[in-house]
Amino acid sequence: MPRSRSPRPRSGEPSRSSRYRSPSRERERDRGKDRERDYDLDDHRSSRRRSRSADEDRRHRRRSSKERESRKKRDRSESREREKKRKREEKEARKAEKKRIREEEESRQVAELSVYSATDNPFHDANLNQQFRWHKKSEKEKKMGMTPAEARRKDELRRIEAKEELERLNKRRAEREVEQALREEEEARMQRLNESAQMADWIAKDGDFQLEQERRRAGIRLKEKRAKAVDFLALNLKFATDAGQTEDDGFDMDEVGLEIDFDEPYAIFENLSLEQTEELHEDIQRYLTLEKNDVNIDFWTNMMVVCKDQLDKLRVVERSGPEAASAAALANAAVEAEITALLSGKTYDQLVQLQRQIQAKLASGEPVDVDYWEGLLKSLLVWKAKAKLTSLHEVVVQNRLEQLRKRQRDEALQAQKELLAGVATSSNNWGGDMRAEAGDSGAADRDVVMAPVEEVEEYERGMSPTLIDFSKLPFEERQIEVIDEKEDRKALFAQRRSVASTRFVPKAPTRAVTNDDPAAPSGADLESEALYRAEAEKEMDEEEELYNLEELIVNPTTYNWEDKYRPRKPRYFNRVHTGYEWNKYNQTHYDTDNPPPKVVQGYKFNIFYPDLIDKSKAPTYKIVREPGNDDTVLLYFTAGPPYEDIAFRVVNREWEYSHKRGFRSSFDRGCLSLWFNFRRNFYRK
Repeated sequence: MPRSRSPRPRSGEPSRSSRYRSPSRERERDRGKDRERDYDLDDHRSSRRRSRSADEDRRHRRRSSKERESRKKRDRSESREREKKRKREEKEARKAEKKRIREEEESRQVAELSVYSATDNPFHDANLNQQFRWHKKSEKEKKMGMTPAEARRKDELRRIEAKEELERLNKRRAEREVEQALREEEEARMQRLNESAQMADWIAKDGDFQLEQERRRAGIRLKEKRAKAVDFLALNLKFATDAGQTEDDGFDMDEVGLEIDFDEPYAIFENLSLEQTEELHEDIQRYLTLEKNDVNIDFWTNMMVVCKDQLDKLRVVERSGPEAASAAALANAAVEAEITALLSGKTYDQLVQLQRQIQAKLASGEPVDVDYWEGLLKSLLVWKAKAKLTSLHEVVVQNRLEQLRKRQRDEALQAQKELLAGVATSSNNWGGDMRAEAGDSGAADRDVVMAPVEEVEEYERGMSPTLIDFSKLPFEERQIEVIDEKEDRKALFAQRRSVASTRFVPKAPTRAVTNDDPAAPSGADLESEALYRAEAEKEMDEEEELYNLEELIVNPTTYNWEDKYRPRKPRYFNRVHTGYEWNKYNQTHYDTDNPPPKVVQGYKFNIFYPDLIDKSKAPTYKIVREPGNDDTVLLYFTAGPPYEDIAFRVVNREWEYSHKRGFRSSFDRGCLSLWFNFRRNFYRK
């Protein structure tokens, strides 16, 4: 226990030692100093002791941290070792499992191969499932002085040889399987080839059947006096290829052909309109796809060339109108006359030589009129086709003459046989009652009564109409051309001769009255015309087009009011709205400079019914879907008397029935308005 210190004197207060200077006090003072020195030494020692303990604590902490780090490293290494050991054990377990599965599979295969078991087998062998050991063989090898190592080596060689033999057998089996697969594939290929050949034969027979049916139909139409233009061409081709009448169409086509006068085949286009020429073009194309004979194909090909040339001319006239066509004809008359004078009368070989000269001139690079020579070259191709057809027509004429001669010889022989038979019959009856026949003839002469002579009345001036003063006629009638009777009769006879000399005279087509011209007023329905004009005068949007293509109703409806009112079709003015559809595909492949194709986005139908008898019942519409046609539907409009039903073909898409989206269905002031747009689908990701 530390000793207590005496209180020190305060500063400024005199100490007792200064007042009393006795030896005992001096000693006491020295002892106090010693005690203070001891106290200081103790403090110093305690501070040193405290510093040493702090250093020891720091060293202990450092040692503890190192021990913790080493312990962590040791733990990590131990964990890694445990992980490796675990993985090694798992790997060994997997190997053992695979080995067990393999052994089970082998034992299962052995069990499948062996139908016997150790307890149930006809050999009464309890060790049937155990491995066989040949003890006598081992004893024999021992007697022969063979060591176990040599025996094992010999067994190993024998097993290797057996394994190689097994591999060779497996290889041979694989080769046999490949050969079998190749053989089966070759058989399948041969079977496909046979089927293809059989199918080609069927297709060829089908083409022959179709061609035969076309010829039979042509014979029927010729026999029934309702032939088409292509029927005369088919008849012309028959006489060109069948000179001896070896082919029989079953409808007396040869007899009909001998009664018809033939011109050059290309002369058939002289009296055909544009529609009839287009129909003939389709018929020629159909014959071209069915024909297989080279002569026939050449004939139809040349006819196709002439037909296309005639179609181009008629379409130019149709597009430009009669007035522009006449002006163009006058402008090109000199050029056409020059080309015709140059090419007409030349043979096919001369035309071929002229074609080579023109091609050489165009390829020479000389300053020539390219348009003229190219037009001449185009006309030259047509004239080459005409030259081939002319040579074929000469063959037709010769064959027809030969057939006519044969027919006349047959008729003469038949008449001669009938005459000889009649002479033989009359000679047998020569001793008949000649007197009775003479008496009968005399009686007949007496019974003849003279016919009365017809009295002719004398001509008087009153029998003819009075002459008309030309100056008293109205101005419009005075503008009519005056034709003399003799000139009129001469022109009529000329037309009759042209018709008689022409082998094919088409019927005059009946043109249907269309509503495409808004400027042509209809006298039957002025109110409809006024509504039509009012709708036509409205401005169209940039993406709107006129749509007045009416669909033909296949099964027209019969109306109960036909006997009271005359049915007529209403007028209409329709529009179709087209635009671009910017879907993901079009956005990827197109842009504003190269836009995608326009698609139909909606329609505006305006049907006019101003003269509707029962105005209380509004016209209706319905959508009719056709089987097998998913792209379009028919939109039927139905009203009461006196209007017929009409139909239009529209795109088969879902409608937008919102008025904000442009839908409108109303009947006001005699106008049925049906406006609709198609629904647009937006997809979100």
